[in-house]
Amino acid sequence: MPHTVKALFRDDAYLSVAEGKVVAINDRGGIILDQTCFYATSGGQPGDTGFLERADGSRIEIAATVCGETKDEIIHVPAPDQPVPEIGEALTLHIDWDRRYKLMRMHTACHLLTVVCPYPITGASVGEEESRVDFDIPELDGDKASISAGLMQLVEGNHPIYTETISDADLAANPGLVKSKNVRPPTGSGSIRLVCIGKDASVDSQPCGGTHVTETGEVGEIHIGKIEKKGRENRRFRIRFGPAPAQ
Repeated sequence: MPHTVKALFRDDAYLSVAEGKVVAINDRGGIILDQTCFYATSGGQPGDTGFLERADGSRIEIAATVCGETKDEIIHVPAPDQPVPEIGEALTLHIDWDRRYKLMRMHTACHLLTVVCPYPITGASVGEEESRVDFDIPELDGDKASISAGLMQLVEGNHPIYTETISDADLAANPGLVKSKNVRPPTGSGSIRLVCIGKDASVDSQPCGGTHVTETGEVGEIHIGKIEKKGRENRRFRIRFGPAPAQ
């Protein structure tokens, strides 16, 4: 039976250290805690890495964080040859904050790209130095430079970013909130988490369970490094940190 883990990152994406108690070790050595600040791989965003600190100061290095049988079961996957904690043992959780913060900035940048390019999303992957978003676009309006300029206008606007919760019924009544062409947000729990950008969600609002920064200005300088054609109407946009290279 899957365990329900309290996902602390949903309420505070900036929580880099937390306390947790071991509730189970699965048959592959994965560690399940009662609560965690480690994000599990989902929605194109990689899971966190870091370490679990024991009472004696020793560490259990975590190489990946994944979901178990359900999205609410979060499994910390140790690196090879790590010690195994005891059931009930209290641990201090430390995520690799530098890596997580890059992923938060990048995930936010992906949301901004869906504002600049308001087309159905066919795929996405968030990375530390480069992210990609695939769109179903019959005819592309704009080029790398103009789309990069649109992204930076939103970044420099320093719009607030926050989350709201709506009901399954609210989502059904507002299907335009879902930008993905092929993947629907999980329903049935009674509530859907929305990530909103701008005062009163004036810039954007869409279902998402990932981690994001709290203001668009935190994203920093970004640009479109490449636009690739992946099929008749599918185009892949690659977002990269830093200024666009000189032509």
